Amino acid sequence: AVLFDLGEGICHQVLPEHGYIRPGGLIVGGDSHSTTYGALNALGVGVGSSDLAAAALTGQLWFRVPESIRVLLSGRLQSWVGGKDIVLYLISRLGVDGARYQTLEFAGETLAQLSMDDRFTICNMAIEAGAKNGIIPPDNVTMEYLYQVNPDWVNRHPGFALDPGKKAVYSREMKLDVSKLEPYVAAPDLPSNGHPVSELKEVKLDQVVIGSCTNGRLSDLKTAASVIKGRKVSSGTRLIVIPATQDVFRQAMAAGYLDTFVESGAVVTTPTCGPCLGGHTGVLAEGEVGLSTTNRNFVGRMGHPKSRLYLSSPAVAAASAVTGRITHPSEVV
Repeated sequence: AVLFDLGEGICHQVLPEHGYIRPGGLIVGGDSHSTTYGALNALGVGVGSSDLAAAALTGQLWFRVPESIRVLLSGRLQSWVGGKDIVLYLISRLGVDGARYQTLEFAGETLAQLSMDDRFTICNMAIEAGAKNGIIPPDNVTMEYLYQVNPDWVNRHPGFALDPGKKAVYSREMKLDVSKLEPYVAAPDLPSNGHPVSELKEVKLDQVVIGSCTNGRLSDLKTAASVIKGRKVSSGTRLIVIPATQDVFRQAMAAGYLDTFVESGAVVTTPTCGPCLGGHTGVLAEGEVGLSTTNRNFVGRMGHPKSRLYLSSPAVAAASAVTGRITHPSEVV
């Protein structure tokens, strides 16, 4: 057993970056966003505390095999569109219970355009459509990531993959052409209340948060820093940046991203879930409006039940922090 204590960061990023998630694995966690691990072709599911205790004590757990929804992604992504926009668009189509206790299996030509971090984001938010898990068949992107974090496993399992096969049976198939998709934003009070960013550009913001197990990885901070570099956070708007793990924090510091955020007027804090679940450092007050790269915007999720929370990608979040309203990154860069 390995103990990760204070300061390490959010488990859904800590476990993959330390090489503990591998294709074909079954990972149960005490948090619903354990679905994140499907990006590495593993079955990641969230369970309750009693089931988690049973799994820890016995090494066994009962599951009903979920039916599968095949999500076929096609088309070339436009600038500033990535995994967060795709999954928010998908959830807007499915609703918060449209995939209840089913697997969301992602496939299609667009996957080749998505980085490992984009894939983590997509599988992370599969639960927001009610899915039991999200999963992506492994390819070169998967294996390159695994080789970086766990080369010994890759060398022992060359070419390993869990492929659904031609005989796989699906409860339904969804085809999403993302070629015309613009950055997407979920409005209060559900992740399924998605809209193109252009429809929400008049929404003024008191706070912007960049971080969480959904979008607190190094590439997320790099994108946000590229948008905000040389600019200032809008007067009257707070920008809070939270790297997902200590490793991400150190890499972002070495790359100069944290300096960029601080120079813009942002607050950079230690790796944590923080305000995502109403914890600390960024809890919204009554009547305040926030935009966050987190995964849920339920009533009271980030503070007062009379606050309002929108969800977006890091690029949209950074641009919005500069203008003080929900903004397409191309307006800033």
